[in-house]
Amino acid sequence: MFAVERHQERVRRLATVLDSRQLEATPEHPCSYLPGRSARYVAFRVEAPFPGLYHSVMDLNFRRSGLTFYRPECVGCRECRAIRVPVAGFEASRAQRRCWARNADLDVTVGRPEPTDEKHALYEAYLHSRHDGQMDGSPEEFRGFLYQSGVETIEICYRHRGRLVSVAIADIEPEAVSAVYCYFDPAVGGRSLGVYNVLWLIEACRQQGHSCLYLGYWVAGSRKMSYKACYRPHQILMGPGEWANGSQDVGE
Repeated sequence: MFAVERHQERVRRLATVLDSRQLEATPEHPCSYLPGRSARYVAFRVEAPFPGLYHSVMDLNFRRSGLTFYRPECVGCRECRAIRVPVAGFEASRAQRRCWARNADLDVTVGRPEPTDEKHALYEAYLHSRHDGQMDGSPEEFRGFLYQSGVETIEICYRHRGRLVSVAIADIEPEAVSAVYCYFDPAVGGRSLGVYNVLWLIEACRQQGHSCLYLGYWVAGSRKMSYKACYRPHQILMGPGEWANGSQDVGE
């Protein structure tokens, strides 16, 4: 059986298993993406998932946080949809090409995720600049959120003349990569390091033979999440294992 067919069959089987488990939803809380709405999640934990499992549950709209896979399960709302970039067809926009050139002076290293005081200080500065108050920046949160994983995970460090300016976490599956999180020095916001990280990951996917880069959730009507649709072409998850081409008429 071809790899694509194996993946599709695994998605179908996992959908059946998860439906039978009837995962219990968390209590409702204010939605961080759409004002005035409530959100809740369902989740399950896997200590050591086999390669390909995470890719399959991403096609069921799950994401990873630490050792937990979670999915929004909100009452009367299904706006949180996974978005991915098929890397073979990706074409950078003019603004994205400028971003790539602007950061050509960065030194990039890839390795296993390793929390350090230097990275934690950068993480705190990044959270402070956002002022959304949803994360406290504590060492416990920092390690649990970004540095605990049951899947193959890498850390990409970006430095300018030796100074750490950005760190990104990504999960590696046999046929896909998931961008987990990227934090950077707010003092160098003009570099658009979040954009540069996505572009770097797309290029890495191409070189390593991964078909898609998953960018997490895209939420229609949320300005916070709209930037993800600027990577074109992209696909939006419409149902279990069902992807549709996203609109190309998205402003930058």
